[in-house]
Amino acid sequence: MIDLATASAVVTGAASGIGEGIAQRLLERGASVVLGDLDAERLAATAARLEQDHAGRVAHVAGDAADADHVAALIAAAGDVDLYVANAGLFRGFGLEASEPDWSTAWDVNVMGQVRAAQALVPGWVERGSGCFVSTASAAGLLTQLGSPTYSVTKHAAVGFAEWLAATYGDQGVQVCCLCPMGVRTDMMREGETSEDATGRLAMKSVVTAGATLTPLDVADTLLAAVEAGTFFALPHPEVGTMYARKAADTDHWISGMQRFRSSLEP
Repeated sequence: MIDLATASAVVTGAASGIGEGIAQRLLERGASVVLGDLDAERLAATAARLEQDHAGRVAHVAGDAADADHVAALIAAAGDVDLYVANAGLFRGFGLEASEPDWSTAWDVNVMGQVRAAQALVPGWVERGSGCFVSTASAAGLLTQLGSPTYSVTKHAAVGFAEWLAATYGDQGVQVCCLCPMGVRTDMMREGETSEDATGRLAMKSVVTAGATLTPLDVADTLLAAVEAGTFFALPHPEVGTMYARKAADTDHWISGMQRFRSSLEP
């Protein structure tokens, strides 16, 4: 297991929300953190805020987490990366009306950004015998996401990729942790709640109705506990694990339940 007190970490999607919360908790543990995000202005403001309490241990590089050159820039800024938190994600594309650009962008950000980061880091981690890769995949990757097929499918793929990484490299010094929260009070949730698309509003309503809405720092605490314990899943909402087990045990019954849940949310 890596030592968070001395770790060199990268966190993508770190200008706000879960990424910002993870970065803050890592810094509080003593790690050095490079923050990445597409929103350059907000990223700079977040980095400045964190730098006030953690001088000399915060850096930031703005860019697209799905872009291989940006991934390389983040890694270069961090030096010998011990922990990479692939947190950047996109929630867009609702119903069967989701467009080709919706699908391709969701796939690139939610899946290929993680793949490209792993391609850049894992061979070196295997060579030195240590490193930790965190995939923020969402409870949607274990269960489903009503309303948004793009989010549901790409988050399932993120879980699948994390599982593959763990099965392939987990006995070679590479730790893999898959973070799967349900409702978290972030900009993504607020945007979904006010979406002009009725299916989009249903998608977010299904999240906030299914369980408690946590803060990003709550999620970060669960993640770091899982990293330190060496467990694959980090489940800020423990009930997600129960739902996942029930889904596997009787998928037909679980789908029927989801159909009833969807109907209860529709106008």
